[in-house]
Amino acid sequence: MKKFTTIFCMMALICSFCYFGIACSCQDENTIRLNEVTHSIFYAPLYVAITEGFFEEQGLKIELTNGGGADKSMSALLGGDADIGLMGPEACIYVNQQGSKDAPKVFGQLTKKDGSFLMGKTAIENFTWDDLRGKEVIGGRRGGVPAMVLEYAMKQGGLHPGDALGDGVDTILNLDVQFNLVASSFESKEDAFCTMFEPTASEYQDSGRGYIIASMGELSGEIPYTAFMAKSSYIEKNRDKVKKFLTAIVKGYNYIINTNLDEVASSLLPQFPGTSKESIKKALQSYIDIDAWNSSPVMQESALDKLQEIIMQAGELTKKSKFTDIVDNSIAQEVMEQFA
Repeated sequence: MKKFTTIFCMMALICSFCYFGIACSCQDENTIRLNEVTHSIFYAPLYVAITEGFFEEQGLKIELTNGGGADKSMSALLGGDADIGLMGPEACIYVNQQGSKDAPKVFGQLTKKDGSFLMGKTAIENFTWDDLRGKEVIGGRRGGVPAMVLEYAMKQGGLHPGDALGDGVDTILNLDVQFNLVASSFESKEDAFCTMFEPTASEYQDSGRGYIIASMGELSGEIPYTAFMAKSSYIEKNRDKVKKFLTAIVKGYNYIINTNLDEVASSLLPQFPGTSKESIKKALQSYIDIDAWNSSPVMQESALDKLQEIIMQAGELTKKSKFTDIVDNSIAQEVMEQFA
């Protein structure tokens, strides 16, 4: 305990120096440090808002960093390295149930369906869940929304996933791979399946390294999949900034829905160097086809309730959190009044 206290005091002292340095550096108060769980066309409304200048219209500058997993993105948020996090609401639920005094809250929902695609080493027409029996499916990190939704959908499809075949388990569900390492793990295995987000899924298919078998969004239905969140204290102190942030996001969504797909793909190109415009268009169409994005950043209580049921089924929760402990819709509702 003494060792822990010493380390904690040293960290607190370092944080104090860091805070003092930041306070004295006259950092632009209109800058928002945003940490995203991964970089994917699944979050297209955000990137369009950046490239089309919708944040600039609101007087905001976005500093975007990639967390490479919800656990790392949440650590950045809690540690003060990010102002806003873009990740699954489950991260908020976990922290809230740990009793944090300044727990993050969701203030805006971005996506309402799973944006990943089931990938196989060979093409499968008319996929059914029976195609996975006796196989290994790489689902990512245990406790993450992609893994839990996959497990939920597999069970709904009549499969009995587990760590190893036998004793009633008919499909191996590998949940020991970090989110950003799923693709490389899939490549290293001869006869495995996995889930991938766009544009990676289309790139793998175009290069013959894998084939899109099915949309997880279509298989699992509506779920509050990805959301913007910040510490309660940040939301309280920066309501106007958060409102401007969400206004830009809604404009980004409206741009995608009301603009020619070719123009939208051109707008996204700077965010995905090395990805062809054609791949971006395919990815966009995939997400438009499954109605992946929220037209409004307001999260519905019934949606969060379904997500918590999925998390409890996965064994990651023993009780549900109150909706108002996890979500603050007040700013999102104000934003939507502007667009009414």
